[in-house]
Amino acid sequence: MSLPDLGKTTRLLRRAALCGLVASAALVSACTVRPLYSNAPLTAGSTVGAAAELASISIKPVKTRYAQQVRNNLIFGLGQGAGEPASPVYTLDLGVSELVESAAIVQIQTDEDEPTAGTVTLTANYVLTDAKTGAVIATGKRSVPSSFDRPTQEYASYRAQLDAENRAARELAELLRLSVAQDLVKHGKKA
Repeated sequence: MSLPDLGKTTRLLRRAALCGLVASAALVSACTVRPLYSNAPLTAGSTVGAAAELASISIKPVKTRYAQQVRNNLIFGLGQGAGEPASPVYTLDLGVSELVESAAIVQIQTDEDEPTAGTVTLTANYVLTDAKTGAVIATGKRSVPSSFDRPTQEYASYRAQLDAENRAARELAELLRLSVAQDLVKHGKKA
């Protein structure tokens, strides 16, 4: 047996490394990462920045308290505190549902088990449409859980659940804001 030619092996390894470097450079160049707070427009052909485009979204009214919390936080986040737009470019139809579960059960002195912790999960389904044409731009679904302690006092337990709903509503609104921004970017690439 003879030893392999080291010169051939070295050249082969160099070529493989060079091909790997070229392939990874091609993959990295395809990435389009940009900050959400930049002045660059989200959609192709738009003349306004990302913040102005997000502020041009109107959110349809909702019916429940927790859905209203999500809607209010989303209006604040999209408009950066300015409220809803007078002439919206997009409309967002928002449906929010709630699921309250007992997360832990502890045996107390009596024969009954009593829940001592709970979880509120808010789930939002949304449909983003063009206000002028009515064409659906994007649909999506996001969920956020929020845990809370459930004390033995009835009012304290109710208040803890409301606080958990409010926390979940704030987080869900932020998730929806980011999702809608991503949807607008995707829509802009198709246009």
